[in-house]
Amino acid sequence: MTGMGSNKPIKNNKLNDLTGTEWIKFQKSWFVHNPPPREKEVLVHPAKFPEDMVQQFIEFFTKRGQLVLDPMCGTGSALIAALRSGRHSVGIELNPKYAEIARQRVEAEARRSAKDAPCVPTARVFCCDARLLGELDLPPIDYCITSPPYWDMLRRRGYEGQRKRRESGRLDVYYSDDPDDQGNISDYRHFLEELVSIYRVVADTLRSGAYMTVIVKNVKKNGTMYPLAWDLGKAVGRFLVLKDEKIWCQDNQRLAPYGMGKAWVSNTMHHYCLNFKKP
Repeated sequence: MTGMGSNKPIKNNKLNDLTGTEWIKFQKSWFVHNPPPREKEVLVHPAKFPEDMVQQFIEFFTKRGQLVLDPMCGTGSALIAALRSGRHSVGIELNPKYAEIARQRVEAEARRSAKDAPCVPTARVFCCDARLLGELDLPPIDYCITSPPYWDMLRRRGYEGQRKRRESGRLDVYYSDDPDDQGNISDYRHFLEELVSIYRVVADTLRSGAYMTVIVKNVKKNGTMYPLAWDLGKAVGRFLVLKDEKIWCQDNQRLAPYGMGKAWVSNTMHHYCLNFKKP
């Protein structure tokens, strides 16, 4: 391949705008990324994407000017990353509070971008159920990157996040009380079915040949590991092709003595970035 391993553009590159060196670096199957401290305006959200990490995925799976979707956009990290990459974006968020934060952040980022570029990509936030995506009359999506709730783990005692979040009275320890929020479903099989139904709607909006990245991890509950990442890979793989995975590792988290002297319980410090493709 022309340009492989060099800082020159890859000839006839149909997927992205990267150089050969940038392409090869992204092909590594694992990476370490320790998210920086969060900005004040997004601390209220109990879990969010690191924008700089998401930007790397967006820049690999799209070209400038293409359209990126996050059907569970939270406070808009994927949309911010898309703007910084020169891509258009659409975010869907069920929680009105998070949707408004996302809109404010996107507007602020667009104003900053306008100072350096005459033409700023569009970024839109819709406050609705992601299952209604097909009713929004959007053009075909070029790439989707998203992360689901990790089942109802944020609802569990002992998994409510840092003690400071609970004691502050200002920071959410779970997403919402909305019955349509997948993070409130207690039955694992029901949760998985509802999540897959959303990704099926997303698949219908993707153009042919487009990719979807789902960032997820396996979860532990009551002494049992539930293979959420693997179950999603198998279920979504029935209508999109599971092409590969990248493993996101964090190495700056404090270790806890789970099960010490009694049983094996790992400190889970990795996520699976599952990459699907629409045939």
